[in-house]
Amino acid sequence: MKKRGQVWVETVIYTLIAFVIIGAVLAYAKPKIQEMQDKTLIEQSAKILQDFDNIISNIGEAGNQREIRVEIKKGKLIVDGKNNRIVFEIQSSYAYSEPDVEFNEMGIVGITKKAGNFFNVSLTADYLDKKNISYNNKDENLYLTKSSTDYKLFLKNIGTDEGGLTIIDFKLN
Repeated sequence: MKKRGQVWVETVIYTLIAFVIIGAVLAYAKPKIQEMQDKTLIEQSAKILQDFDNIISNIGEAGNQREIRVEIKKGKLIVDGKNNRIVFEIQSSYAYSEPDVEFNEMGIVGITKKAGNFFNVSLTADYLDKKNISYNNKDENLYLTKSSTDYKLFLKNIGTDEGGLTIIDFKLN
């Protein structure tokens, strides 16, 4: 009878030890997994901004239109018609660059700022002196946030403004 009770006590102790080990591994691994996911999301977002830049640069004559699908799993994408730029912002556990130091990579300006235990990463494609960006034919902002489905955007060359800049209009479908 004593041996039977000892087996149950040992089973419970071994189970508790296994749970503690699993908990310790998860406590270390989960933040690292989150960092890697954030790094991938930021790199994908930089690629999306480069795709926008490629379309905007090569859209052609007035009346031409291109479609692009954008998936946002975290963060937000801002088509800033007032300032003629496209911005991606995300709060991340991954420091994409050295905090408070701007970097320029293939026409995309980025900056990482420390915010408590997280980092605010901002990637910007600026068209201030190159193109006139608009949303629904107005100098307004379009905000795209986390969504389970892709956003379907149309970019259209409307012509030139009074300053001679090509107007690229964004429409959300």
